[in-house]
Amino acid sequence: MNDFPGSVAETSLHRMTRRGFFESTASGLGAAALASLLGQDLYGGSGLLAAETGQLAAPPDQTPKSTHFEPRASSVIHLFMNGGPSQMDLFDPKEELTRNHGKSYFDKIAGEVENPGAAGALMRCPFKFRRHGESGIDVSELLPHLAGQVDRISLVRSMYTTNLTHEPALFIAHCGRMTPGLPSLGSWVTYGLGSENRNLPAYIVLDDPAGLPVNGVQNWQAGYLPPVYQGTRFRSTGDPVLNLAREYKESDSVVKIERDLIGILDRIHRRRRNGQPRLQARIASYELAARMQMATTDALDLSQETQATQKRYGIGDKATDSYGRRCLIARRLVERGVRFVQLFINFQIWDNHTNIGTALPSACRKTDQPSAALLEDLDQRGLLDSTLVVWGGEFGRLPIAQLPGDKNVLKAGRDHNQNAMVTWLAGGGFKRGHIHGSTDEIGLKAADQKVSVHDWHATILQQLGLHHEELYYRRNGLKERLTSVFPARVINEILA
Repeated sequence: MNDFPGSVAETSLHRMTRRGFFESTASGLGAAALASLLGQDLYGGSGLLAAETGQLAAPPDQTPKSTHFEPRASSVIHLFMNGGPSQMDLFDPKEELTRNHGKSYFDKIAGEVENPGAAGALMRCPFKFRRHGESGIDVSELLPHLAGQVDRISLVRSMYTTNLTHEPALFIAHCGRMTPGLPSLGSWVTYGLGSENRNLPAYIVLDDPAGLPVNGVQNWQAGYLPPVYQGTRFRSTGDPVLNLAREYKESDSVVKIERDLIGILDRIHRRRRNGQPRLQARIASYELAARMQMATTDALDLSQETQATQKRYGIGDKATDSYGRRCLIARRLVERGVRFVQLFINFQIWDNHTNIGTALPSACRKTDQPSAALLEDLDQRGLLDSTLVVWGGEFGRLPIAQLPGDKNVLKAGRDHNQNAMVTWLAGGGFKRGHIHGSTDEIGLKAADQKVSVHDWHATILQQLGLHHEELYYRRNGLKERLTSVFPARVINEILA
């Protein structure tokens, strides 16, 4: 002090009373103690806040969880074909439709038709079928690329649902019931399994840049589950997540100090507001967003892929570029430990009420090559065994024509059908080159080895190591489940 006569410190010291000295000292010791406690917490010790939340950046409910039994798959890629693909025009050929083309049939199925005023006679498939692969599975000429992958899939021809209108049928397909506000399949999976990647969301949705599907974001909602299990939308072009990148560049050390301080303040804020799951989810999402800044850029950087790989997925082709990008991104995401990736296609391209001769080939053209490339690529990289790929829509189509006044079959279409639909599953412990079940002679109803949506859900959960009856969430005194109270069985016949 003598070296700096007249300094503020010296003047303040001379003026300080005995009581003021001890008050100042006590405050300094308290601040030092608090800083020490926070510091221990921040850097992994047993600090003041550590007991409440554990690691700063990983909420406890997102950490990997134990399964009910040994899983066959660790991730899912769900290729959802919203709109309702026509089973008898793609994977389920019916000779009886050809033989009886033009015969009246409406009076026998009037109660199953959504638009009776436009209902016509039985309508043959206007496209050719051929058997493919060692398994000899019949596939329409509209799907030449998937036809080359039939020895990798389990084809289910006998699936059905319980509603023939898009909105409720979509809720059934994704949430198990036709009621809005329920958790989706992807949310249940991540709730049951947690995350394998702390730097990316466990549940990612790659919706079509051209528009949202029917029901919009409700297709990937968390419902009554904690909000951290909701699907996170990624864009396939441009910035994958809006407002993710920083506006200006800062050094890594400054960014770390800033994030650490924000983390401490967040936890103090959260401690004072217990029982607020939305607050916890928002804090967790901000922490995840910080970690995503590097991980997301890497995962979605398709320039890291060879030109041959990009061409295989159809990237660069106007018809297949969008869906091809998303299929390739899906592969890159599961490689990085993302648990559930869901792809949607623009609005309702499979909802072919009219002009089936052009509308159905267009839908197939957009999705066939990318879907087939995904299967082949996963298998070649050794990822198909641990990745379950699922393809299908919310319902099927009727064997009768719509637009009965038009005799040109290519200009007609097909109405919705809740009693028969087709899906296929690949990888994740499913049989390869296998056909399960059948429909009646005209493809109207599932007839043999029927599969309900709840059976389908139970089987997907089974392959992930989760029992559909043991995966539940307590709400209002009830054990809520994806399969609810409906009877559901695992389709063991298609499991390897």
